[in-house]
Parts: sequence; structure tokens; C-alpha cells
Amino acid sequence: MMAGLERTPTGELPVVERVVSQTQVDLPGLYETHYRRLVKLASFYTDDTETAEEVVQDAFVKLLNGNYRIDSNAGAYLRSMVLNGARSQLRKRKVRRDYVPDVPRPVDAAEVGGVAAAASSEIVAALRSLPQKQSAVLVLRYFLDLSEADIAQTLGIARGSVKSHASRGLAKLARTIPELQA
Repeated sequence: MMAGLERTPTGELPVVERVVSQTQVDLPGLYETHYRRLVKLASFYTDDTETAEEVVQDAFVKLLNGNYRIDSNAGAYLRSMVLNGARSQLRKRKVRRDYVPDVPRPVDAAEVGGVAAAASSEIVAALRSLPQKQSAVLVLRYFLDLSEADIAQTLGIARGSVKSHASRGLAKLARTIPELQA
């Protein structure tokens, strides 16, 4: 059983009423006295009057809903509540301003991808039609960006051979795919 609560003769617990502080009773008076100055105070921290009014109204709502026992200086307590609310708004605004979402890359039209895929498959087919050494030299040179010395070492051929295979392969590709001459 709860301490200090006696059951009624019927066995029920008595209804406990909420304690209302003097501040809650005087809330309309506090509102009349302090509202405009509190909005002015909040407007120094927030850029617009609407947000300042919301901060002040939130402070009054918290005061009303809370069980605050403010006997002497309710105005000072309200000012600190408003300052805290305004600072909170500033923090939220800073987070929103500092957060920059990733900008989505522009997407090419479907035709661009189709044309690129067709051109790519045409080039791959043309490379496959070349003799093995020529296609290997061109793939290593233009797709992997290897130097002539690296290509020669990879394929086990002389640097002069790399140059001649590349030259002959490019000439055949230019005849197969006329667009590559440009």
C-alpha cells in the first residue's frame, strides 16, 4: 500500500488531485506581462518572428505542463526557458545548413547508353578480329594505359615490335570502323 494513503470504507483508494503551483494559476498574468519581451528576446536568436513566437509559446506550454514550483521570479525562469529554446533552434538550423546532401549525377538519356554500348561492342568485335599480338598490344596500351616498355615486357617482345603491332592494329581498326579516324 502507498504511504500516506488510507483506503475508504468501501476499500477504494482516494482520488489524488494534481498539485497546481501558484505559477500555473498566474499563467495568464505571466503571459500578459512577459510575452512581448520574450518574443523580442527570442527574435535576437532566431531570424524570423514566427520561430521566435513558437519558442516563447513552447516555453509557456512547458511551464503549464510541468510541475515547476516557481515562487519568486517566474519572469527570469521564463527568460532562461526561452533562451534555451532559441539556442536549440539555432543548433537545429546550423545542422540543416551544414548538411549538404550528395548532388545526384546527371543521368544520360537511354539513347546515349545504347549508342555507347553499341559502339563499345563494335570496337570489341573489331579488336577480336585482329591478330592476337595486335589486339593484345592495343588493349594493353589503350585500355590499361601501359607504356611501350611495360607492354614489351608483358608480351615478351621488343619495343620496336610493340610499335609496329600498334600501328598495324590501329590501321586495321580505322578501316573496319571509319568513325575512329576522326
